[in-house]
Amino acid sequence: MPERNIEFGKYGARGIKGHEAVARQLDDLAGYIATPVTARRGLVARLNYLTRTAHARAAAAALGFTPSTAQLTGWADGSITPRRATLEKIEQAYRTMRRENVARYLLARLNRDGRGTRVEVHPINQSQVSRPHQREVSLRHMNVRRWDRIVAAWAAGADQELDDAWVEQVIDLGSQWGQYEYVTNIGFAA
Repeated sequence: MPERNIEFGKYGARGIKGHEAVARQLDDLAGYIATPVTARRGLVARLNYLTRTAHARAAAAALGFTPSTAQLTGWADGSITPRRATLEKIEQAYRTMRRENVARYLLARLNRDGRGTRVEVHPINQSQVSRPHQREVSLRHMNVRRWDRIVAAWAAGADQELDDAWVEQVIDLGSQWGQYEYVTNIGFAA
């Protein structure tokens, strides 16, 4: 695409890709368990989420999380300490399942029956860019009405699809949409 940045940060600008900021905001809205998986309380909460019902156990098994009953009991009561790789697998399975479970609710809230959601796009940080290379980039507001592709890509963890879906929305900012490919933050609520 003609407006895509090839050498972002060459003159000292700082920011992240817009789709990464959207994913962060959607993660915040998903409401993950705050206690880390390394703490016993966080581990037990995640294990309960992954094994509470037959449907949850089947979904966890589809994600590759298939511990034995003895392992689950030992992890829950603290008699067995899971290895770091196992903790990462538990965290990944939990986050993936949580995204899938929350996606439909978030989609309905963000689309709001076709009215969409107001989004603030905060531009890149140019404080480290020398004066002649700075450009005028201001805070922008836009109304995103079609969240289907964005939420589906986020729930699936498909980074490239999320980027494409986000760029499709940012193009609505007009001819200078490429200035908002990288941002410091994107804010919206559901």
